[in-house]
Amino acid sequence: MRTARRYLGVRYKWGGASPRGFDCSGLVMYVYKKNGLLLPRSVKGQYRRGKRIPSRRLRPGDLVFFKTERARLSHVGIYAGGMRFIHAPRTGKRVTYASLKNPYWRRRYRGAVTYLH
Repeated sequence: MRTARRYLGVRYKWGGASPRGFDCSGLVMYVYKKNGLLLPRSVKGQYRRGKRIPSRRLRPGDLVFFKTERARLSHVGIYAGGMRFIHAPRTGKRVTYASLKNPYWRRRYRGAVTYLH
């Protein structure tokens, strides 16, 4: 989580995977790579490769997935604890925290995976 917090405030950039700009899966891939773990580039790939876990077992660093578009999985964030996650939201926004308690995210939540335990 220390690594992810370093990038709070970085602008969203579609297809971005560096501190010059991140999209959601690019942020996840970059943060994990900085910590020695190579993840797929896509949201779907990150979900498929991880170990699925129930939301009650979420720990900081696990990945949370959402359906924000037509695709079954279209958004990913890094769970931070306390029902919050760090993510790169969308064009015009910056890397920030969001709450799983927020009705928008609660309705769109589709699952979680871990690469850490």
